[in-house]
Amino acid sequence: MYRIQLQQFEGPLDLLLFFIRRDELDVHDIPIARIADEFLEYVHYMKEVDLDGVGDFLYMAAVLINIKTRMLLPSPQVDEEGEPMDPRAELVERLMEYIRFKEASELLAREFEDRLSRHTRGLASAPEMPVRDPQDELVDATVFDLISALKRVLVDAPDEWVHQVEVEAYSLDEQQQFLRETLVRGERASFVALATGRSKPFIITTFLAVLELARTGEIDIFIGGQADDFQIALA
Repeated sequence: MYRIQLQQFEGPLDLLLFFIRRDELDVHDIPIARIADEFLEYVHYMKEVDLDGVGDFLYMAAVLINIKTRMLLPSPQVDEEGEPMDPRAELVERLMEYIRFKEASELLAREFEDRLSRHTRGLASAPEMPVRDPQDELVDATVFDLISALKRVLVDAPDEWVHQVEVEAYSLDEQQQFLRETLVRGERASFVALATGRSKPFIITTFLAVLELARTGEIDIFIGGQADDFQIALA
């Protein structure tokens, strides 16, 4: 079981890297046709929860579709060796450059944390950190790791309520309180189990409440054996 450290919402290149790392793909030989379809699917669910920056993802989706189309057609352009130009070349170059910057940023962050740990001044009054299960391994993750679970429950959620008398609405504050009251301290709950059979407004608002409570440190998120589910617990 892995306890994830949820990072801030990231950009479209991070979503591409999420697919590449998850499927252990060669960044120089990305299966654009499959990735473009799945990218669009994720963008659809991101629009459902109204996450910020969806416009950037729509632009990247258009780029992927353009590349996908060009790969189906004979290329009129050739490289210095007379071989047809790979339509993915520019995207691969952007990804490689992004990976270099991301790795440099992560290295600097680790060195910053290491340096902080060597200076105790000012830490004496710091709040005591909660004791964690030693079997939990902390890993970095993004919101993309959680969207798989959101997809799973939204697929089976009813599109509309027949004979509904009142409009069903949930607020972010209500769902945060729902999670606080539902979660028993020291125990973990499956997001899929909490959301299965519920309406789409309930699922989407609860998902956003999970993100907000994780951001404020009120809950921890755990990723286990199932790729399309995650567990939450009070921090």
